[in-house]
Amino acid sequence: MKYIINSASQFMAKAICLILASMIVVTGCEEYPLPEVGSIPDETPPTANFTYSPNEGDYKEIRFVNQSTSATTYMWDFGDGNTSTGQDVTNIYTNDGTYTVTLTASDALGQSSTYSEDIVIEEPVVPFTPEIMNPGFDIQGDDSYRDGWRNGDLGGVIQITSSPVHMGEKSAKLPSAGDRIGYQLITVLPDTEYTLKFYYTMKDDNPGTITVSMLEGHVTDPSEIAGKTIASFVGDDQSSPSDYVQGMVIFNSGSNTEVAIFFTNEGVECRIDTFTIEPN
Repeated sequence: MKYIINSASQFMAKAICLILASMIVVTGCEEYPLPEVGSIPDETPPTANFTYSPNEGDYKEIRFVNQSTSATTYMWDFGDGNTSTGQDVTNIYTNDGTYTVTLTASDALGQSSTYSEDIVIEEPVVPFTPEIMNPGFDIQGDDSYRDGWRNGDLGGVIQITSSPVHMGEKSAKLPSAGDRIGYQLITVLPDTEYTLKFYYTMKDDNPGTITVSMLEGHVTDPSEIAGKTIASFVGDDQSSPSDYVQGMVIFNSGSNTEVAIFFTNEGVECRIDTFTIEPN
């Protein structure tokens, strides 16, 4: 009987302990809610981020690439009243302006992150570069490599040579008499600074010069050249008749939408080749 009484006492003691433990847990739960079974802390909360770029064919169409991490859902606000829940998205804006784009990225645990950036919608300015026709005298065309360079009212026509050349197969030649000219009218933007570059050689048998000028608009009378000259380069490098040296004319187009390249020589045979022009 003593053994049975002891077993019963032990059973009762264990029961009381379980009841007390349950009361403690229940009481604790009321003040400190327990997490769900198997849950762990959110050690990788989401981070929202994105990049964007315009469509090359339509600057108002913007492609947004989602760079968010640890996220499963997304909410986009494009700042123009349009929204999206996609991951990588595109928005087409109706009007130019500045818009605040906001991305909210959330994860499955209910954590979220927000990233905003102002974007500017405006029509891009396309750089305009003047075009020089037949800049290296290599186009045979209808005028035997002189296409684009003839103006008989200002002087004799340039000659064409195949040796020496700076680039390509041909270059322009000016005999020592100084009675021949090259002339070409080109389109430019007004109030813009440009640099005209070219290469030339000179023989060394006589002293002389080569002059390259930029003229205001179309000129047909030789007497107008001095008054129409915007800027000029005068070359006199006679160090080698076979090796070309670079010359340049830096000028501002002023109010003109057309300017003319004009070149001639004096006293010595010269060659000129490879014209280029760029805005500064």
